[in-house]
Amino acid sequence: MPKGTILVVDDEAEIREGLEMLLVSEGYRVTSAETGESGLSKLEEKPFDLLLLDVSLPDRNGLELLREIRRRDPHLSIVLITAYGSIDMARQAFKSGALDYITKPWSNDELLAQVAQAVEARRLREENVHLKRALKQRFNFPNIVGKSEKMLALLDLVAQVAPSRSTVLITGESGTGKELIAKAIHSASPRADKPFVPVNSGSIPVDLLESQLFGHVKGAFTSAIASKKGLFEVADQGTIFFDEISTIVPETQAKLLRVIQEREFMRLGGTETIKVDVRIVAASNVDLLNLVREGRFREDLYHRLNVIHLHLSPLRDRREDVPLLLARFLERFCQENTRPPQHFSQSAMKLLMDYDWPGNVRELENAVERAVVLSTQENMDADLLPENIRSKEIVRGLRLQLSEFMPHAPGESGARIGAGNSQPSLFQVMDEIERRIIVDMLERTGWNQTEAAERFMIPLSTLNQKIKRLGIDVHRRGRGGEEVFTATTGK
Repeated sequence: MPKGTILVVDDEAEIREGLEMLLVSEGYRVTSAETGESGLSKLEEKPFDLLLLDVSLPDRNGLELLREIRRRDPHLSIVLITAYGSIDMARQAFKSGALDYITKPWSNDELLAQVAQAVEARRLREENVHLKRALKQRFNFPNIVGKSEKMLALLDLVAQVAPSRSTVLITGESGTGKELIAKAIHSASPRADKPFVPVNSGSIPVDLLESQLFGHVKGAFTSAIASKKGLFEVADQGTIFFDEISTIVPETQAKLLRVIQEREFMRLGGTETIKVDVRIVAASNVDLLNLVREGRFREDLYHRLNVIHLHLSPLRDRREDVPLLLARFLERFCQENTRPPQHFSQSAMKLLMDYDWPGNVRELENAVERAVVLSTQENMDADLLPENIRSKEIVRGLRLQLSEFMPHAPGESGARIGAGNSQPSLFQVMDEIERRIIVDMLERTGWNQTEAAERFMIPLSTLNQKIKRLGIDVHRRGRGGEEVFTATTGK
């Protein structure tokens, strides 16, 4: 099976033949056309994963043709071929809907990397579309993305329990998307046209929570100048969602238990019993059963909440969902920030796939938004990712640096710290590694010591002491000379 199907549209026979030989040797299926019109005809005959399109064609302007093709097939990956590489050309290409552009002459290795990335981008976009369609047909959950077995099994359960009125407890680490699952339960239930009322229990002060939940009558307390409905009344006939339910204090837990059991309550300061029909969905990122054992959560309330238990697995346990989530967030943030379609480089994608995502989907979403906002070009590289995501790359680099300075086997030669053939001490090695880390950070921040200290999360005075001790010349910026590393004495 070929790696992908590619259409090459270029009026130069040598270019077409050269690209075809190169790409076929790499396992791609290639079709060629020498004019814009013949290229359009071939696109109508069958689908392609990638279009390599020359800007200068004898019958059509390449950018105009690109826009026409984009209208016909919005998911096709298009890479422009031009002999005039420039920032202006890049802007025009991206504005017209190109994924990238290459200039003549090109490096075969770089071209193959661009091709592989463009074909993968097409595959991800199509998979995302098909998956959303399949999920909508199967579950009608348009806002949930995932193809892992764990996510599909969870959605099967959601679809099964949604029509009932049973109380549901959703557990999972912070950032896994528990509120999205709660909304999916509501939207697939007979209550879908009624209110969905979220309650972030952890963000409401204890003395205000009961008033928020049950309402109050005029004069119930000093600032109660008028009667007010509580969230349970607002959610009548609908669903109320308790996020971080573990933070609710015992006194309020007792009143919540009564509402679940009796479906009735009284406003603060009131004497009238108010009946409601509300479905309760609760979520927790801590083990409620452990809190029960510790006496911090009522056991009877726990059992009332835990009628149906749904668990959301962390993102590190369902890595096959990461590319689809990336595609969803990229599409969203590019639209929100009026940017052309963007994509991550292969090195950035490797880091994103290797990362464990302790903050789960929320952390992934934030990383994508950051990259889109800070990017200045279509191809987003690893330097746009947060430091913690790039830490594996940094550690790998440090290991390589450390190997330069460690003693080699007899008869081998290797780099040494300082002059002569003397072996470095362990302290010299550690100082040199620390020095390289600091210099790397200073270069990343444009030699702004205040920003570097903030990224290291240390006081500026501490960083200044280290710079002085390690002999780092902070005035070297702009000299244009290559830095020469020595032991711990600087240059």
